[in-house]
Amino acid sequence: MSAYVISGGRRLEGCVSVHGAKNSVLPILAATILSGGVSVIHNCPNLSDVAASIAILEHLGCHVRREGETVTVDSAGLDRCDIPEKLMREMRSSVIFLGPILARTGQARVSMPGGCELGPRPVDLHLAALRRLGAEIREAGGNLHCSAPRGLRAAEINLSIPSVGATENVMLAACGARGTTVINNAAREPEIWDLQQFLNACGARVRGAGSSVIAVEGGIPLHAAEHRVIADRICAATYLSAAALAGGEVTVEGVPRAQLAPVTDLFTAAGCRLREEPHRVTLTSDGRLRRVPPVRTAPYPGFPTDAQPPVMAALTRAAGSSVFVETIFENRYRHTQELARMGADIRVEGRVAVVTGVPALHGAGLEAADLRGGAALVVAALGAEGESEITGIHHIRRGYDGLPRNLAALGANIAEV
Repeated sequence: MSAYVISGGRRLEGCVSVHGAKNSVLPILAATILSGGVSVIHNCPNLSDVAASIAILEHLGCHVRREGETVTVDSAGLDRCDIPEKLMREMRSSVIFLGPILARTGQARVSMPGGCELGPRPVDLHLAALRRLGAEIREAGGNLHCSAPRGLRAAEINLSIPSVGATENVMLAACGARGTTVINNAAREPEIWDLQQFLNACGARVRGAGSSVIAVEGGIPLHAAEHRVIADRICAATYLSAAALAGGEVTVEGVPRAQLAPVTDLFTAAGCRLREEPHRVTLTSDGRLRRVPPVRTAPYPGFPTDAQPPVMAALTRAAGSSVFVETIFENRYRHTQELARMGADIRVEGRVAVVTGVPALHGAGLEAADLRGGAALVVAALGAEGESEITGIHHIRRGYDGLPRNLAALGANIAEV
């Protein structure tokens, strides 16, 4: 069993380049199915979720090659429409393959996805939208049997909530539907825009990403394309959180400052000094933070739920009490129990967590229960007195490429053992 061993109390100094966005590269890899050609994806991070996506592509008959940060997918040989339970359970976002497989082959057989246990995801939104596009879906024994015997056809889709995954699945399936599909109340995240950029590079006609209405003109033959994935804004928020708590001066490069605004505004309120340029942000902190106004997670451009755990960890030593309201996932506070082992004062009631700052955190044996909660434990350990050992780091590897290496380059005392 691997673990991170961290000796806290060291200031962080330096610059870190943020790797490609996990939440962007996964739907883009799924989208390579649509073209039936050779697609080249740059800035593709080395994550376990990416490895799981590649395994799914290979199972479907695609040929995949990785060279450094570039992944090449040849989907010409795709000859299957099923994904076995073992591969689906590797990551929660594996359901994103449903739309493109259905569009490419006219049928799909998958099981329910696995991954971090953060509470139920609205997979029903995906299924209802695909049914509107003409898919016939039967659920039996935890498996989904999908077909489009008369082909997919365009429709107006009204999402009850701006689900990122459902928006992406509809975009992908709609590329293979006759006519123009309109998605109302679409998610507005930057990763949605990135998927639109890749699809249009393949010859699709998609417009509106970044707004609440997206239109997809389907039935257009697609071709392979080359694309560079945008930087990971949640990864950037994690490094900024670490610098805020441990103290020091850290620059994150590659993420447009507008995408980080909810996080940088919060750290400014906490007493950090921020210097922002178009694609780089520098945070300076003496480690003595103050309480912030209530933080309520929300779809983009609101405060991202994925940034909530590491930011919460940064505020465990802030003077006063800070309130977090989690509106996206039910079980997003499991990291609070581990932070309490380090001396943090956090009270949780339902979707509300009240963090009252303590003079110091102390090292402890910790276990990561999910991806972003694991990142929160790393942040807290960097700002704690003494040594911490964090197990369950396979969760962290799902979304962070080279985390110990990058933190060590900033001056952290961290090792993977």
